[in-house]
Amino acid sequence: MRRLKLVGQGAAIGLVAALLGLLVWKVANQDDPGGVAASFQRGERTPARGFTLDRLDAPGELSLASLRGKVVVLNFWAAWCEPCKREVPLFQAAFERYRGQGVTFLGVDTNDYSGNAKRFLERYGVTYPNVRDRDGAVLRRYGGLPLPRTFVIDRSGYVNGYIFGEVREDALHRAIEEALT
Repeated sequence: MRRLKLVGQGAAIGLVAALLGLLVWKVANQDDPGGVAASFQRGERTPARGFTLDRLDAPGELSLASLRGKVVVLNFWAAWCEPCKREVPLFQAAFERYRGQGVTFLGVDTNDYSGNAKRFLERYGVTYPNVRDRDGAVLRRYGGLPLPRTFVIDRSGYVNGYIFGEVREDALHRAIEEALT
């Protein structure tokens, strides 16, 4: 019995060491540590990273490239995210206010179940487009967890504003107005 316990402990230590090695390898081999958010915060003129994802609010797919020529407010969210629940009414109101001015909103539900995400959109009356980033791959390219993260992309496809965490109404309007000029 004692021998079996030692073998189990050895296997557990080996597994932890392997996972730690994998983590170190992943961090050391990142193409862009911190993604779009880190590039923008370093003051670099940062192009938005393109993607095509399945829509949550309608059949089919939506690509970020299809929105070129408009100012895009890109918000990463999840139904389980408490700050996301508080900020979504601000996004809906701003979408209604700015949509006639060449501004669109795109929500990216990430690391979430599609049923929960669809109920979230219904509960909060969201009418702007939303897509699903099933495994968080797009989110990682933009900076990763935690949520929420919001990017304002100008008409030429470059990040013009970045808001980490829960959006305040004044900051959102200021970022949109700057992108429109």
